[in-house]
Amino acid sequence: MFTLDQARSFVAVAEELHFGRAAERLNMTQPPLSRQIQKLERIVGVELLERDNRSVTLTAAGEAFLLEARRLVIAAERAPENARLIASGQLGALRIGFTAATGFSMLGPFLEQIGTKLPNVHLELTELVTNEQITALIDGDLDIGLARPPFDENLFESVLLLSEGLFVAVPSGHRLESLQRDLQVSDLADEPLVMHSPTKARYFYDLVVRQIPIEHNNVRHTVSQILTMISLVAAGRGIAFVPESAKVLGVEGVSYLRLSGPIEHPVQLHAIWNRKSRNPALARLIQIIKASQPD
Repeated sequence: MFTLDQARSFVAVAEELHFGRAAERLNMTQPPLSRQIQKLERIVGVELLERDNRSVTLTAAGEAFLLEARRLVIAAERAPENARLIASGQLGALRIGFTAATGFSMLGPFLEQIGTKLPNVHLELTELVTNEQITALIDGDLDIGLARPPFDENLFESVLLLSEGLFVAVPSGHRLESLQRDLQVSDLADEPLVMHSPTKARYFYDLVVRQIPIEHNNVRHTVSQILTMISLVAAGRGIAFVPESAKVLGVEGVSYLRLSGPIEHPVQLHAIWNRKSRNPALARLIQIIKASQPD
């Protein structure tokens, strides 16, 4: 196998097409440079250069070898700096999980923050419900998740990124709009409901049933995605309980009314990560997230 020094020597000669200038560029004399090239050609098994007393030219094999030799030399020169950047968390990769609702609320600003602070970190995004994110974090398939509580605080560290109100999405012109105030639970009696799935949308399901006595007979549809709920509301299939950020979806034919409750902003979104993670890019991101939080 040829050495990195031999590759550097060949690149210098191939680019200068002159042994004297190449030797000067490499801070060496011409005879040892010639011996390096001869050794390289014996190792490769083909002639890479054609030379006579007047000129040096590349053979076809030399042209092809030059491309690979340049890549090798460049990679070797970048390797120490890349290692330092990776160790400091400024280079590498982050695998991020997010819920569908996060995609139209917090995900955009979150990614913009990472892009500004860590421009050389590659981001891989995966849409998963919270339980799937937790499994992926435990298995090492994700570095950080944008997820809903609850989660095991012994396994995961977290930062609260967003808390928002719980709203009732109603078809435009619905009688509840005419109340012109925050809704009370009593206002919703006998309304047909588009409800969250108790398995696939467990967080929102639990959040709603803790505050509102849901009559099973009033539930027309059970779905897992906020966008689907809003679309069904627009079609007049019932009312739905959604986070305030659902407003940004801009679905026509839907109005959003705040639901009064004991907690002003009950809907929470956290950044969560495995306490055992050793990804330097994650450690740097955590510093950035924590520094951006209000005191």
